[in-house]
Amino acid sequence: MKFLIQRTAQASVEVNSEMIGQIQNGFLVFIGISQNDTEETADKMIHKLLNLRIFEDEAGKTNLNLAAVNGSLLLISQFTLYADCRHGNRPSFTGAGKPDMANALYEYIIAKCKETVPDVQQGVFGAEMKVSLMNDGPFTIMLDSEEL
Repeated sequence: MKFLIQRTAQASVEVNSEMIGQIQNGFLVFIGISQNDTEETADKMIHKLLNLRIFEDEAGKTNLNLAAVNGSLLLISQFTLYADCRHGNRPSFTGAGKPDMANALYEYIIAKCKETVPDVQQGVFGAEMKVSLMNDGPFTIMLDSEEL
């Protein structure tokens, strides 16, 4: 499982020209799910995500987590995080989870985040989405379950 996390001042997602999710201060998280991922994998990734201390404290040091700044989440499914570009110029996505399994885990992640984060917005699994972002920092982190 991969989470591409962007600390944001503002982010939004549209499907069919309709705004379906929007946040201010928080994280825009692109979520890639592989064939081998489980709810246990998701739990570890969610724990790490929610406890990342990458917001500035009063001294200007990145020392605060999402809860400390009353931050929001915008969660977007993103199978292209599993692009394999080693051969040729056209990426292969065979490492990404099958749609039914990946969607179930994506929904699990959303539900788990909603248990502790008051404002969780989301994209639509498998939809063509337009995502906008004002990256704060910029600050972008890749979390990979294989490295946890």
